[in-house]
Amino acid sequence: MRVEDAGARAPQRVVVDTNVWISAALSPRGAPSQLVRCVLARGTVVFSTDTFAELEQRLWKPKFDRYLNPDRRRRILHDLSAIALWVEPPAHITDVRHSRDVDDDKFIHVALAAHAPWLVSGDQDLLTATAPPALVILTPADALQLPGFCA
Repeated sequence: MRVEDAGARAPQRVVVDTNVWISAALSPRGAPSQLVRCVLARGTVVFSTDTFAELEQRLWKPKFDRYLNPDRRRRILHDLSAIALWVEPPAHITDVRHSRDVDDDKFIHVALAAHAPWLVSGDQDLLTATAPPALVILTPADALQLPGFCA
């Protein structure tokens, strides 16, 4: 799917990479935070057990202790868990590699399993991955610039 075509409709199901969630939690003014607010207001967040586990594991890293207190972290995880569409990609999807970092493929697999047209990430391995035609992988800033994505 071309980005120009994808921008013509508002987001529906969206897979958001871990780095975007964490960036949004750390900085309320940046593009990741704006993107997260948009997706929460207008779209459906999609997780799998693996993608959520990665967010949970990284969010609890000690390096974030001075920025996010335990209550805030628990609320973020609880709220995202409660509103998410949960999918578990089947083997015929997970058997295919797309990214140079095999660990990043789980985000593409979730998007494909959920028929989500959007994967938003700041990870260069995902941004340069060979995405199937039905999936657009883009940065938060690029997503916010698309006509109709958050308008």
